[in-house]
Amino acid sequence: MNLYLRYFDKEILVNTVDEAIAFLSEIDEIGMNHMLEADIRDYVASDVAYPKRYKIRPRVYFIIIKTEAATMLDFKEKRAVRTDVNVPKIAAPAVLRLNEERYGWYEGALDFKRVTLMPGTGKFQYRDTHFVVRCKAYSGQDCYNRIVDHLSQRVDSRSQFPSSKGKNFKFTYLGNCKEA
Repeated sequence: MNLYLRYFDKEILVNTVDEAIAFLSEIDEIGMNHMLEADIRDYVASDVAYPKRYKIRPRVYFIIIKTEAATMLDFKEKRAVRTDVNVPKIAAPAVLRLNEERYGWYEGALDFKRVTLMPGTGKFQYRDTHFVVRCKAYSGQDCYNRIVDHLSQRVDSRSQFPSSKGKNFKFTYLGNCKEA
């Protein structure tokens, strides 16, 4: 594992953390101290793969990037792009599966703002309402549309429904069903 360091136009690719600290010590503006050195050593020793930047003063930073590149040219041309085979693949987000055609049973959960009448005052107020339903649908979007159609016929028209792409709508495909 090598380290790429950059501070404005000064940059270097080093093999060890000691070389990195020596490079940073040569730059007076950085002001290398024991705390900064310990933090850099902790970062290099950790499993963290993302770049780390250190603030020197407002809007002025230096950056350290862990890389597999052997030379500066390899790093610049992104020849040593890191690929972690041990990292599990992330499932596709629900937004990407929203329009996937798959007829069957769905469970949809919707959090929306429902307008309700306050009995003592006669005034209306918004209440957070959680609604869960199981229905037959052709896709996650169809499930959302069926839920909103059902609720809009039964609650005050001023109630507010979230977007199907937002965090307030979740759906799960439960399985096949016979087509009617």
